[in-house]
Amino acid sequence: MGVPALTERYRDGVSVETGPVHPSATPRDPSAGQRAALPEDVVRRAPKVLLHDHLDGGLRPATIIELAAETGYDALPTTDVDELGRWFVEAADSGSLVRYLETFAHTVGVMQTHAALVRVAAECAQDLAADGVVYAEVRFAPELHVTRGLSLDEVVQAVLEGFRLGEAAATAAGQQIRVRALLTAMRTAARSREIAELVVDYRDQGVVGFDIAGAEAGFPPSRHLDAFEYLRGESCHITIHAGEAFGLPSIHEAVAFCGCERLGHGVRIVDDIAVGADGEASLGRLATYVRDLRIPLELCPSSNVQTGAAASIAEHPIGLLARLRFRVTVNTDNRLMSGTSMTREMLLLSEAFGWGLDEMAWLTVNALKSSFINFDERLALIDGVVKPGYAALAAEQT
Repeated sequence: MGVPALTERYRDGVSVETGPVHPSATPRDPSAGQRAALPEDVVRRAPKVLLHDHLDGGLRPATIIELAAETGYDALPTTDVDELGRWFVEAADSGSLVRYLETFAHTVGVMQTHAALVRVAAECAQDLAADGVVYAEVRFAPELHVTRGLSLDEVVQAVLEGFRLGEAAATAAGQQIRVRALLTAMRTAARSREIAELVVDYRDQGVVGFDIAGAEAGFPPSRHLDAFEYLRGESCHITIHAGEAFGLPSIHEAVAFCGCERLGHGVRIVDDIAVGADGEASLGRLATYVRDLRIPLELCPSSNVQTGAAASIAEHPIGLLARLRFRVTVNTDNRLMSGTSMTREMLLLSEAFGWGLDEMAWLTVNALKSSFINFDERLALIDGVVKPGYAALAAEQT
């Protein structure tokens, strides 16, 4: 079964159809799909790495309510903590990326002061550490937090201060985590060059890379070539939201023209893979190129189901992409809107595909290899934290 040429496949650019997906284990253990799911306490204690998590998508509902009262934000749908948590998940369960993004009006609305940004960032670091995350790259868009007079620099400084405070609090609680920032430019706006310059200015203070986000359809990454060219000239890291709600054209531009090192989501790369009745896969040129270059995919299973990029966790293309040896990573995207955590994402995959500790370790090492911290730090985390952590958990199971 052949794969249509890219120009033919691009005509379906707005479809969420992912094609035939064959859930399977990672290539290291073809029998993994036959195993029982891991216990939740084991998954929670496993060291995990997170590359795609939005700061404004991970607030605690109680914090939103308290910050709304402190800052005078009066547009919340409810001030009951439990009801508000449910509202975010239900509002995000629309099957539409555009509707999903509308929920951020409330979280961004309460993140407009120095104190609020520090608090949200500190709590983010603590929540991730409590979930067993040992390294995280958390992204936010500075341009969204200036409506009450903060400058772009003040926004970045507040978030970095919060991350440092959160790391310290986690250490005091007996949990270790390193949190670094990715600065996001909104693809629907025209401030990407300013945000790119912030990445350069703060790259020695906790900022490790640049991202663009927002509605994909009609806003291709190539609109921001000036920012990407500047960043490449400054030897800065780039990830791009591409291949989430929009398909192969978005991925193609991100890779071919913008120099991205990772694909934010990238789940729609499966549109360039055809799977025969016998389960054999045939890759198109773009999919082959992404796999050959080992371009990491920042996959977010629960979020992808919510926005319609996958029908269910069991049908998520991550099973096929892992079997085909793409550089697969697992991420939360927006913990509040998806009602999720890294533990939950890993547990869902374990339940759907029978993935065990070997697969979790494989995914975690993939993420660290794909991170934007320097090589020595990556290696120290892999050899000093991740491998020993999984070895200890494996020993408990024998």
